Amino acid sequence: QVQLVESGGGLVQAGGSLRLSCAASGGTFRRFTMAWFRRAPGKDRDFVAGMDGNVNDTRYADSVAGRFTISRDNAKNTVDLQMNNLKPEDTANYYCAATLYWLSFPTEEGLYNHWGQGTQVTVSS
Repeated sequence: QVQLVESGGGLVQAGGSLRLSCAASGGTFRRFTMAWFRRAPGKDRDFVAGMDGNVNDTRYADSVAGRFTISRDNAKNTVDLQMNNLKPEDTANYYCAATLYWLSFPTEEGLYNHWGQGTQVTVSS
């Protein structure tokens, strides 16, 4: 039973930075592709960034590319999201997700079957 716990959310001014962390337990961490999704009010839960556990390929949503960096520590079973130059449009509940799917790089919500509880990020203008 895979469990994911996010931390690091909070309130930050536009232009500031936050680092989110996700601690995983209950599975073989390196087998999973890990990702961050976010849900803003009135919007679907959308892919933000992902990283596989084999060759460390990464993917980013166009809206965050160049500002956010995903990383993972397979020895500690953690995945982080460094968020720089935050914008008010980044305000959302951020979720950590995991999947064993590997036929292609998974960026769709439906391909992930393990989810954390979410951590709120609020960016003020």
